[in-house]
Amino acid sequence: MLLSPYQIHTGLQHSIIRPRQPNCLPLDQVTLPQKLQEAGYSTHMVGKWHLGFYRKECLPTRRGFDTFLGSLTGNVDYYTYDNCDGPGVCGFDLHEGESVAWGLSGQYSTMLYAQRVSHILANHSPRRPLFLYVAFQAVHTPLQSPRQYLYRYRTMGNVARRKYAAMVTCMDEAVRNITWALKRYGFYNNSVIIFSSDNGGQTFSGGSNWPLRGRKGTYWEGGVRGLGFVHSPLLKRKRRTSRALVHITDWYPTLVGLAGGTASAADGLDGYDVWPAISEGRASPRTEILHNIDPLYNHARHGSLEGGFGIWNTAVQAAIRVGEWKLLTGDPGYGDWIPPQTLAAFPGSWWNLERMASARQAVWLFNISADPYEREDLADQRPDVVRALLARLVDYNRTAIPVRYPAENPRAHPDFNGGAWGPWATDEDEEEEEEEGRARSFSRGRRKKKCKICKLRSFFRKLNTRLMSHRI
Repeated sequence: MLLSPYQIHTGLQHSIIRPRQPNCLPLDQVTLPQKLQEAGYSTHMVGKWHLGFYRKECLPTRRGFDTFLGSLTGNVDYYTYDNCDGPGVCGFDLHEGESVAWGLSGQYSTMLYAQRVSHILANHSPRRPLFLYVAFQAVHTPLQSPRQYLYRYRTMGNVARRKYAAMVTCMDEAVRNITWALKRYGFYNNSVIIFSSDNGGQTFSGGSNWPLRGRKGTYWEGGVRGLGFVHSPLLKRKRRTSRALVHITDWYPTLVGLAGGTASAADGLDGYDVWPAISEGRASPRTEILHNIDPLYNHARHGSLEGGFGIWNTAVQAAIRVGEWKLLTGDPGYGDWIPPQTLAAFPGSWWNLERMASARQAVWLFNISADPYEREDLADQRPDVVRALLARLVDYNRTAIPVRYPAENPRAHPDFNGGAWGPWATDEDEEEEEEEGRARSFSRGRRKKKCKICKLRSFFRKLNTRLMSHRI
C-alpha cells in the first residue's frame, strides 16, 4: 500500500527482507505517507513495518510517518515481542518512534495497537487531515490469542484452526473499536476505511483459501488473492460487491487523489486511481496485473527457453494476469487444493487430497474469470494466448531492476544492539558493502571454473529461501 511500483521496480522481487540483511525499502522511492504529508496530512503508523531497518534512514519515521508504534521485523511474539531469526539470534522488537518500547511488553499486540489508534484520534483535531496506517500483526504466526477468545472456539478439533479463529475474532473487535473511535471523535463522516489482507492464508498455520488453489508464498490464486473491503460514507454506491480488478499498487494513486494530491509519473507509478471503480461502480482502469518475476527463486527443472517459444525461459518463476487470462511459469509454489478441516493436524486423509497434476510442468494458463480455482489448464489448447502473455513478461522484465538480496551481516545481531532489533549499519558499512558487491561481480566475470564452495553457498541460499517460504 505504501508504494505504487511493482516489486520488479524496487529490487524486492525475491522473498522477504530478513532481519540481518542490510536491506530496506529503496530510499529513492517516495512513499504514500510522504506524499500525503506534502498534501498537509498528519501521518501515523501502528503495527508491523517489515520493510527493513538496518539504517535509521529506513525507519518508518524517516519514510513519511510522524509517529510509529510497532515492530520492525515480521514474526514477533504477540506478548513478549521477542523475535528469533535462527537459534540463539533473538531480540526484542517493539518500538515507539525510534526508541525501543521495553515498557509496553506484555500487552497483546492487537489490543495494544487498537488502543494506540484510539489515543491518536482522541488527541487529533478532525479539522486537520489525518492518515492512519494500521498494520495488525494478526493473523501471522506465532498463533497466539487471549484466552477469552479461544474459549468460544473450544469445540474445534483442529488446534491451529481454533487459535486462528480466536485471533481473527480479536482483530475484528479491534477494527470495530477503531471505527467506534472514528465516530466518537468526529472523523467518521469524512473518512475512508480500507481493510485488506496482504496475501493468501498459510494453510499449515490455521489459514484457509478453500476452494482456491495454493497457499501463502505461492502464485496460485490462494496465494495472491487478498480479502478486503472499503467502507465510507463517501461511497456513492454502497453495500455491493465490486468485481473490478484492483492491485495493491493502486492504493497509492487512489489515496493521493482522494487527499487532493497529485501522483505523477515521477513517482514510478504502476498503479491506477481506482476510486471511480470502487465508489461508483465504473470499469477499472486496470486490465492486467504482474504478480511477480523472481529470477532468484529455484528454477523449474523442466522449464526452458525452448518451452517459452524462444522468448522466455519458462524455468523462471513468474505470473501475470491479462484480462481474463492468467499465466504462470517456473515453480509457482505448493499447488494443492486444501479443505479447511485437514489443516495443520495432518490426519491420514491428508494424502488423499487433490495433488498438483504434473511435476514435469513449467507453464500453466487459466481463464481466471471462468475458472478462479485453477482446475483447467489451457496452455496446450491456447498457445496463442501463452505466447502473448510470455511477450508481456518479456516487456516487463526489460524494465526490472536487479534483485537486492544481500548476505546477512553478523553485526545485526541483537546482542550488539542492547538486546533489541534495530538499526546497526553506518555509511561506512554501506560503502564497504558496495565495494564487496563490485568485487564479487568482477570475480564472477573473470572466473572460468566452477567453485565448489560457491555451489554449496548457492544450494544453502536456495534451501533457506524454500524453508522460509513455508514459515512466513
